[in-house]
Amino acid sequence: MERKPKQIFIQGAISSSKIADSIQKHSSKTDIGAHSIFLGQVRTDEKPEGIIQAIEYTTYEEMALQKAFEIREDIFAKYPLTCLHIYHSLGVVKTGEICLFVFTSSKNRKAATEACNEMVERIKNELPVWGKEIIDEKKSLWKENS
Repeated sequence: MERKPKQIFIQGAISSSKIADSIQKHSSKTDIGAHSIFLGQVRTDEKPEGIIQAIEYTTYEEMALQKAFEIREDIFAKYPLTCLHIYHSLGVVKTGEICLFVFTSSKNRKAATEACNEMVERIKNELPVWGKEIIDEKKSLWKENS
């Protein structure tokens, strides 16, 4: 069976119900012994131009989905995972809201946590998603990952 890129993008913030539902769906999978979850939240940073109120995420969706698929396949090849899910926001996400959700599952804790950490790092470094930090109605800055 040929695997294809999955839709990972959600318009706006990722809701707590989306996160809870994703976790709950795995309760029937009794071969899983560990889950690791990363939640990326938009934070209020103070810049010389003002205080960040939100981030507006944009991407070239087809390219980003293909890259996410490639990263996901690499992680599956490296770690003995049962599941790996990625959700990333597009559009405006206000401070305090969730913009990235990575969820890995495995028989063992070590594989789940290491795979989740590597997945997050690769998303931040390789996925073609850009964030414009919104200061107020008149000011914005392109976000730089550190």
